[in-house]
Amino acid sequence: MIILLTVAIAPSLALFSYFYLRDQFANEPSKLLFQCFVYGAVLTFPILFIQYVFEFEGVFNHAFSQNVLFPSIVEEFFKWLVLIIAVYRHIDFEDPYDGILYGASVSLGFATVENILYLLEFGLETAFIRAFLPVSSHALFGVVMGYYLGKAKFTKGPHGPKLLAMALISSLVLHLAYNSILYTNTKWSYSVIPFMLFLWWFSLRKVKQAHQLSLTHYHDNTSLHP
Repeated sequence: MIILLTVAIAPSLALFSYFYLRDQFANEPSKLLFQCFVYGAVLTFPILFIQYVFEFEGVFNHAFSQNVLFPSIVEEFFKWLVLIIAVYRHIDFEDPYDGILYGASVSLGFATVENILYLLEFGLETAFIRAFLPVSSHALFGVVMGYYLGKAKFTKGPHGPKLLAMALISSLVLHLAYNSILYTNTKWSYSVIPFMLFLWWFSLRKVKQAHQLSLTHYHDNTSLHP
């Protein structure tokens, strides 16, 4: 059991450490980051329950809706909602890059519990592919969501609500694309590998842009003081 838990948690810790160590501006309070991780972990259970109820009641007429559309929408919406309620107006949300850290924390909390449950059912044989695909994809969805969340918080003017919506829409589109590839392709490895490479490229581009926004944010704030 200890080995299984270690294997299930290790990918999330590695991914989070990578994005955390790229923060060039301030050390985020470990308490809030841990809370975000816990929020994401706790989210796993109501999401799985909702999915089970809808499946048990036969709500969906098409397998595509059940296996692709609904999971993508429910998972990304609840992660976005947690970030809006618990993090967006928090005093420790201090610069645009913080959005990436908090978004990744919530997503990795969810991915970690989901990974533990999956490995408990199917065994350690699936650990490598789980780390490469579901865990890392959840983390990257969170990075993209967090980028737009951070940009929304520190963008003056009427664009804030649009950017908040973009935080949800962008991660949802990526999640839908990922699930669609796995569902519609019998030889999905030929499609999912290029998609994962694109997802890493796109997410790291958002990380770079968030760094630039944070640099501008700190420069503007510093210039206001003598």
